[in-house]
Amino acid sequence: MGAADAVPGVSGGTIAFVTGIYEELIHTIKQFGPSAFVAWRQGGLARLALHLNLAFMLPLLAGIFLSLFSVAHLVVWLIEDYPLLLNGFFFGLVAASAVVVSRHPDDWRWWHLVPLAVGLLLAHGLPSLMPLVAQLGQPDLVLVVGGAIAISALLLPGVSGSFLLLTMGLYGTVMEGIRSVDLGLLALFGAGCLVGLFGFSRLLSWLLRHHHTATLQLLVGFIIGSLPVLWPWRELVRYQLGAEGQMIPLDYRYLTPADFAELTGEPAQLLAVAALMLAGAALVLLLGWANRSAGAEAAPPAARRAATAGPRQGADKEEGSDA
Repeated sequence: MGAADAVPGVSGGTIAFVTGIYEELIHTIKQFGPSAFVAWRQGGLARLALHLNLAFMLPLLAGIFLSLFSVAHLVVWLIEDYPLLLNGFFFGLVAASAVVVSRHPDDWRWWHLVPLAVGLLLAHGLPSLMPLVAQLGQPDLVLVVGGAIAISALLLPGVSGSFLLLTMGLYGTVMEGIRSVDLGLLALFGAGCLVGLFGFSRLLSWLLRHHHTATLQLLVGFIIGSLPVLWPWRELVRYQLGAEGQMIPLDYRYLTPADFAELTGEPAQLLAVAALMLAGAALVLLLGWANRSAGAEAAPPAARRAATAGPRQGADKEEGSDA
């Protein structure tokens, strides 16, 4: 997830979806709030650790932060020197993710096409709205608002927080702040992230509990809608300059490999890009198969349904007692 979030156009939420931890992640993040204090008062540190699902969150956060700080330099180098190959790999990864996630559950109905279409439209339209954030004027406020939006995008598969930062004109600023460990900048950005994380996770958790299939279809729409951003052969046709003179992409023209080579005079690297597309897709399909196999071996269908319903009901009961 940390490596994916460092790449403009790719979402850590997509990786969470592919690896089968997405819903647990959303419901766990929601637990960080006033109810955590109640859990600590009632049962001490042991109850708090259980309430916050720390056995799940601590390894996940360690991996994300380790990857963010170790991969930042590599990602900047790959984006500058090998953009076609990098985009090709992640295009295959995200496209296969849409296939894995979009498998229809038993309660799928034709009207679930509506949230799917909404997700597609939002994924397409969000980047064009992001330059408005830079017009807030106050740099500190822009950092806070940018952090809240970017972290919310992290929770949405298919919506890249890094790409939204790029369209807000903050990507270079934040990545440089991470590399140079600028504590003031990171504190402002982190404050915005906390606001967005706690607020948006509660909304997503409620939607997943009460409108599960419709919410999944909405998320599939986000994934599919993000694919054009990762198409390797494209031409920037509309942009604007940010406050610090950086280029903020607004619209692209999508090309065939042959047209790209003719227009730019650079090799399209078709075979290498296609190979990496297939490698990204194969990785996702392999992970999806492994998750399904592990679930099938863990319990028979009836037991799995009971296990799924049990914790959810228990969680609702616990939330009610905390309140």
